[in-house]
Amino acid sequence: MKEVKICGLKRMEDIEYVNEFKPDYVGFVFANSKRQVSIQTGAMLCKGLSPEIKKVGVFVNEAPKVINRAIKECGLDIIQLHGDEGPDFVDYIEAQAWKAFRVKSAKDIEDIESYPVSGYLLDAYSEDAYGGTGIRFNWEIVREVKTEKKLILAGGINIDNIEEAIKIPNVDVIDVSGGVETDGVKDKNKIRELIGKVRNHG
Repeated sequence: MKEVKICGLKRMEDIEYVNEFKPDYVGFVFANSKRQVSIQTGAMLCKGLSPEIKKVGVFVNEAPKVINRAIKECGLDIIQLHGDEGPDFVDYIEAQAWKAFRVKSAKDIEDIESYPVSGYLLDAYSEDAYGGTGIRFNWEIVREVKTEKKLILAGGINIDNIEEAIKIPNVDVIDVSGGVETDGVKDKNKIRELIGKVRNHG
């Protein structure tokens, strides 16, 4: 069964929704974004989160000391490096890490295995943002990725195409943010429906 990550939580209502429907992971965006939260707010939200849900902190080109402070204060389980960080950057992070790749073509993921991380997140490329754009890329590229690490699919996933995403055999985690929002905030019914489709598949 595929795992589910609901990313971009920023309100206590969001915490209540995920506590009810239990995705495997939730993401807090500490980088510049419309879904950005401060470390202080992230810590407050994390305190209310069910302990069985893993907490992922999303950072873009941030200093390691800031990331490590967030790990401690928020109790983050995984750090998602979504910027231009090189493979050596991982050595300075005091938690397991996922590296995000913004994909236009198969060439963008040729060096994927050079990163000493526990997971690779594939997202759509955008000139304007490092992630969270709701843009989808060519998922056929994902099928060609061969790795023993966890493979996370992100970018433009929603209720209408989730079943197509589930069918990609080598994807381990489905990562959704805008696809479970209405008017820019998390939608309880969309979260329930999307997680239900993943859990009931097959």
